[in-house]
Amino acid sequence: MDNQLSFFDNNDIKLKMSVLRDEINRHIHLYYVDVNPQISDADYDKLFRELKSLEEKYPEYITSDSPTQRVGAAPATDFAKVIHGKPMLSLDNAFGPDEFRDFDRRVKKGINVDVDSTVEYVCELKIDGLSVSLNYIDSILQNAATRGDGTIGEDITQNVRTINAVPLKLKVDVPGKLEVRGEIYLPHAEFIRINAEREEADEQLFANPRNAAAGSIRQLDSRVTASRKLSIFCYAVGEQGSLAINSHVELLKFLKKAGFPVNENYIIAYGADDVINFCEKWDHKRHDLPYDIDGVVIKVNSYTDQARLGAVSHHPRWAVAYKYAPEQAITTIIDIIVQVGRTGALTPVAVMEPVLLSGSTVSRATLHNEDEIRRKDVRVGDKVIIQKAGEIIPEVVKVVTEERTGAEIEFVMPVFCPICNGEVQKVEGEAAARCINYNCSQQMKGRIEHFVSRNAMDISGVGVELIDLLVDQGLLIDPGDIYYLTKEQLSALPRMGEKSAQNAIAAIEKSKNPDLSRLIYAFGIRYTGEMTADLLANHFGNMQNILTATKEKLEEVPGIGGQTAKAVAEFFAKDISRVMMKKLLDAEVNPTEKVAITDGPLKGKTFVFTGAISVPREVAEARVKNQGGKASSSVSKLTDYVVAGDKAGSKAEKAQKLGVTILTEDEFNTMMQEYEK
Repeated sequence: MDNQLSFFDNNDIKLKMSVLRDEINRHIHLYYVDVNPQISDADYDKLFRELKSLEEKYPEYITSDSPTQRVGAAPATDFAKVIHGKPMLSLDNAFGPDEFRDFDRRVKKGINVDVDSTVEYVCELKIDGLSVSLNYIDSILQNAATRGDGTIGEDITQNVRTINAVPLKLKVDVPGKLEVRGEIYLPHAEFIRINAEREEADEQLFANPRNAAAGSIRQLDSRVTASRKLSIFCYAVGEQGSLAINSHVELLKFLKKAGFPVNENYIIAYGADDVINFCEKWDHKRHDLPYDIDGVVIKVNSYTDQARLGAVSHHPRWAVAYKYAPEQAITTIIDIIVQVGRTGALTPVAVMEPVLLSGSTVSRATLHNEDEIRRKDVRVGDKVIIQKAGEIIPEVVKVVTEERTGAEIEFVMPVFCPICNGEVQKVEGEAAARCINYNCSQQMKGRIEHFVSRNAMDISGVGVELIDLLVDQGLLIDPGDIYYLTKEQLSALPRMGEKSAQNAIAAIEKSKNPDLSRLIYAFGIRYTGEMTADLLANHFGNMQNILTATKEKLEEVPGIGGQTAKAVAEFFAKDISRVMMKKLLDAEVNPTEKVAITDGPLKGKTFVFTGAISVPREVAEARVKNQGGKASSSVSKLTDYVVAGDKAGSKAEKAQKLGVTILTEDEFNTMMQEYEK
């Protein structure tokens, strides 16, 4: 790729950006759809940064299919309504083989074939997620919408653009309009990560991956959506314009060729017996999948037969969902123990008699916090009904109170930490009780594990077991100590050979020049996830500016609330944090600074864009920033200009009341053309 780009000079900059876009989009497809990456993360980041740098310099060449447009935009005020060109119908259900055979008989009657004949069906896994409509014009993604009531959905275009598996430009040319339908879902690993972050931040946990996916895709701030690794499987079309397809299998093959993720676990089934065998096979295998399914969708393959069968107002007559029953089990709680997290949060965990559930043996289930235990009235010795939340995390559904003997023991949250015997406090308004001893060894381990994790400093050679050993032996007190470990110290540890020690030291050394946002996230500050860390890095530019920022300065960052600003300011004000920072500085841990354009004709000027304008909002904001100005998502007395497009609403009204200058898009373009000469 580098050799290819070297042929371009500045006169070919637009072509160079086009080649970069295509190359990056190709690698995104290889990584997220084909699961076959061909370059390292570092090489991908290099290509992405080069394109982003060029777009900042030449914003007039930014296109809607650019991978830089996936990162998320400023918060919206609400979701616009979208009328589906073709209704997104629901599916009728079949619970078990007998009900499917009834469906098969209705199909045969509807297409007027003999009862003993064989109908060709397509069986697909029913992804447990959120239905979405993707609208393309001339192969470019224009907008996306939720299913809603089937006739009217909500515009979620900005959020869907953040999903890497969704192609912004098709790999084949499709003239005119094409509407593709699919299911947005959250993989199990990402569901667990998000809930762990929410638990540490004292936020309500998502009940299952489907709820998490729905909550993520309906965020008013698409940067939140971007921070969650949503994915999608596509399986249908609505309005199909010039597309000529004769069967459902042909459609699935076309969708894959066009660049859409298609679930490969489908078959052509010849008759009811084939369908039922497929459904029963996946009922047993579904727990091995990295995502949730709640059944199988069975469709008549022939489009001619589909047309003959038609639909009722609620569902098509040519498709049915074979639904699986949720799995539950009854077991007994032997004990309730308390675990301590990296922020000091105490989490009660039920220790249970082992029981087989959803394909695996379960012996523990989180009880979240003391309030949850009181709400469900869970006691040691209780018989309880358990299930896996979204087929992943075991949870106690309810107590079988009629089985109580009177010998059950109520749980009491400890007043001292079970790890360090430190004081436990519960702040009013928070769900979790916390150990307030910052030097608690379990908190130390948790903080260091977070610091070295993949999305933070990505120190692959330092794992959980090694961290436990190093903390227990007093070699690690805080993350800064990692950079003072020696090969000799590591080699002397149990089960740690010379090669493993060398690999760990090499990984530590390699991590010394992280992106600034990664380092901020690695500190594990409360309420500071990856998106917040990125906001801080982009706003302040370097670590020193963040270290000296007051709560008031932090609150000026768009997207940073008072609670987060307070947590960040308090973290860096602590003596122990300053000691850690000095260790990092002395060890030459130097994060990459974010360089912002601070000078130019618009220096000190703040713009707010509202309503519909003719270019992506990020393009207009980039033009302002390239002239030294700032773009904000909210109007205040500090705003200098509001650029009002079509259907500009409350922001334009507020600007008028505050006396802020309001520009039309044409007036804005005229102003910028003067500065960009």
